[in-house]
Amino acid sequence: QLQSKNLILTVCAAGIGGTFQYGYNISIINAPTSYIQTFMNQTWLERTGAPLESGVVLLLWSFTVSVYPLGGLAGAVAAGPMAVVLGRKMSLLVNNIFVITAAVLSGFSQMAKSFEMIMLSRFLTGVNAGVSMNIQPMYLAESAPKKLRGAVAMTSASFTALGLVLGQVVGLRELLGGEEKWPLLLASNAVPALIQLMVLPWLPESPRYLLIDRGDRESCISALQKLRGSSDLEEELEEMLAEQAAAKGQRAKKPWELVRNPAVRWQLMSIIVLSSAMQLCGNDSMYFYAAYVFQEAGIPQDTIPYVVIGTGSCELIASVTCNVIIDYAGRRPLLLGGYILMAGWAIVFMVALSQQTRLIWMPYLSMACIFAYILSFGIGPAGVTGVLPTEIFDQKSRPAAYMICGSLLWINLFLVGTAFPFIVKYLAHFCYVPFLVVCICTAVYIGLFLPETKGKSFLEISEEFRKRNFRAQSRGGFYTGPEEITSTTL
Repeated sequence: QLQSKNLILTVCAAGIGGTFQYGYNISIINAPTSYIQTFMNQTWLERTGAPLESGVVLLLWSFTVSVYPLGGLAGAVAAGPMAVVLGRKMSLLVNNIFVITAAVLSGFSQMAKSFEMIMLSRFLTGVNAGVSMNIQPMYLAESAPKKLRGAVAMTSASFTALGLVLGQVVGLRELLGGEEKWPLLLASNAVPALIQLMVLPWLPESPRYLLIDRGDRESCISALQKLRGSSDLEEELEEMLAEQAAAKGQRAKKPWELVRNPAVRWQLMSIIVLSSAMQLCGNDSMYFYAAYVFQEAGIPQDTIPYVVIGTGSCELIASVTCNVIIDYAGRRPLLLGGYILMAGWAIVFMVALSQQTRLIWMPYLSMACIFAYILSFGIGPAGVTGVLPTEIFDQKSRPAAYMICGSLLWINLFLVGTAFPFIVKYLAHFCYVPFLVVCICTAVYIGLFLPETKGKSFLEISEEFRKRNFRAQSRGGFYTGPEEITSTTL
């Protein structure tokens, strides 16, 4: 059907220029590391007549890498106002300005003999990723029918994993990972942006945004018809009108207003725990160990880059699998199962690392742990975490909730990247103990406090959380009655 094609095209157009860029830009910076460091040294030598000390080169490179999550944080903060003022679709389109500018800067950096252009480029790609990681799942979840909402929003994680894998492939020395081609490799992120700019303008805006934020019923119906067809619109439209009535007279919330609002206490607590755990669980650190473990397993040095592609492929396979089963299995079991499995594999991995040189088969067990840990992350936490803010917050609170989520994600990514080398130094083979604690604590929280949202309307989910938020107040004696609930109804 045309409508099914429109929904699929919307998912692909949003994803290719959205979260795909996050995975792709994390990946492509790894291959040219030594070449860019050499370029920095040569550039400084030509400018001053003296080479840089190795420690200074490492410091400049560390700054180049670390500005990416700082840009992501800036993008996450900007995403909320952009989603409200410009709309979901237009925000994704405008967001391409950052990555195209970044591509121009990095592409011409060698010609201009300026490594500062690479640093600015990485900051701008971070801004692009920060905006897209907040707005894409919001746009897709608001555009999807209720029965497919989880699967459609989960594609954000699948596109991240796809970007990660393609970045690893394009970064091979046979393609763009060679010494002469690294500026082209860094500039190649302009291609997905151009694809999105050509396709997404022809697709509809989020129907919920059009009706509830803009009050444009005709445009909402037109968008629904493009996404669903002319049949079975009445029930969905009534549900959206009920949301509109509940949000009547309210303006878009600010992040600090969510913090002060008792009506969203448990929703806020849930996204803080899950967004923080997504980076603090140690999945990204597995990639840090991959090359070392593969080398210990006897894989030739020249072959390791190809085997490392398998780690990214694991996350992609797991994300696609999660896409298929999320609306059958539910959000809660996938999250709970993912963190429990990761906790188990973390224990096995630490044991394997400690025995790496004593038993000949231990490197193979370590290698299996890496793949299993990444698969466990991809099957639940990687994708479901991004879906939840859309489902558990109402239309007026959703952009602010994503600002908080995105900010925590990027701050924790920066902290883990900074702290992990020291964790390895001081804890050695037991470096995964902090991540193990995070996985266990997160699993306990999910098991005790997170309700299931599968197959429920946004209003039904809001009502479930409303009961939970005000239960403590009614027991404590400072519940002020129905009038207060009406004023804070989600």
